[in-house]
Amino acid sequence: MKRTIFEPEHEQFRESVHAFLLKEAVPQTKRWEERGEVDRDFWTAAAEQGMVGFAAPEEYGGAGLRDFRFNAVLNEEVVRTGTVGDGFSLTNDIVLPYFLDIATEEQQGRWLPGIVSGDIAIAIAMSEPGAGSDLRAIKTAAVKVADGWKLNGSKTFITRGIQADLVIVAARVPEDFGGGLGLFVVTAGHDGFVKGRKLEKIGRKAQDTAELFFEDVIVPDSDVLGEPEKGLSLMMGNLAQERLSMAVVAVANAEFALETSVSYGLERKAFGQPVGSFQANRFTLAELATQVSIARVYVDRCIEAQNAGELTAAEAAGAKFWTTELEFSALDTCLQLHGGYGYMEEYDIARRWRDARVQRIYGGTNEIMREIVGRSLGL
Repeated sequence: MKRTIFEPEHEQFRESVHAFLLKEAVPQTKRWEERGEVDRDFWTAAAEQGMVGFAAPEEYGGAGLRDFRFNAVLNEEVVRTGTVGDGFSLTNDIVLPYFLDIATEEQQGRWLPGIVSGDIAIAIAMSEPGAGSDLRAIKTAAVKVADGWKLNGSKTFITRGIQADLVIVAARVPEDFGGGLGLFVVTAGHDGFVKGRKLEKIGRKAQDTAELFFEDVIVPDSDVLGEPEKGLSLMMGNLAQERLSMAVVAVANAEFALETSVSYGLERKAFGQPVGSFQANRFTLAELATQVSIARVYVDRCIEAQNAGELTAAEAAGAKFWTTELEFSALDTCLQLHGGYGYMEEYDIARRWRDARVQRIYGGTNEIMREIVGRSLGL
């Protein structure tokens, strides 16, 4: 089904992104996976091409493009070229909005130019050893001191935590400040801020993921985002876009799986005929093609709703859980169709299969997403 949400400028952006990734990212895939992180030089090169922080105002080096269609194009091309790492979606879709929507003009002046240029890597620290999808269970504490706040606690599963220069830390404030969550910006190298081990994951090996520790870290009032007790509502406001971003990636990956399965099904032969021509495989791919088409239409509509400021938390949650379940099912089907070759690291389908598994976990587990949708029904 023909897509109708993009304008010529989005397709021009797609062409430039695709060409850049093929030249600068794809050849580095194996090395980045072995190293466990993407080169910082790649990030600054991508920033020079306008692929980082393009939603930031022009006075800070951005393009002022607060149009999620550009985010979607970038995410789709990352998937289609097989580029590894989550840096683009993390920065543009998840963390940057906090600096655009909540930061003061003074804070934006200090931080946005470096973020847009790629010189400052950013991350957000929500998850803790005992608090993942349930943000209300966060125990990292912020206590008011003279001219600032003192943070104590630990975080885990923090994407880009090793490379991050600025980390937005969610921490609980005392009852006399409302007892809610605050958002505190901590700089790498700050006294008491320790980056732990780079976590070994079963997938997304090129994306550094870290444990972070905070021991009597003093954050000045000038580095607090928004009102200290309103962090939870601020995070909830940004989670819809984060989950939509994951849905965009999921559908693009499902489309890749379908295209790969069809191609392989036509080329690979068994018992003298293409494996795709067996009725069981043909029916499976027919069903998958229909599901992917449905997912594409719904996610495109969500993109339009996000641009209009109308995307609800329940709609985003539904998009996230349904498309990521489809994504993994599609990749698993594709791997199965490849037989033993699908289980070999030299085949791209193997990496995509293991990389996709976490999509059903992070950004809020799919069980929590179902809970959000269920509650929206008044249940």
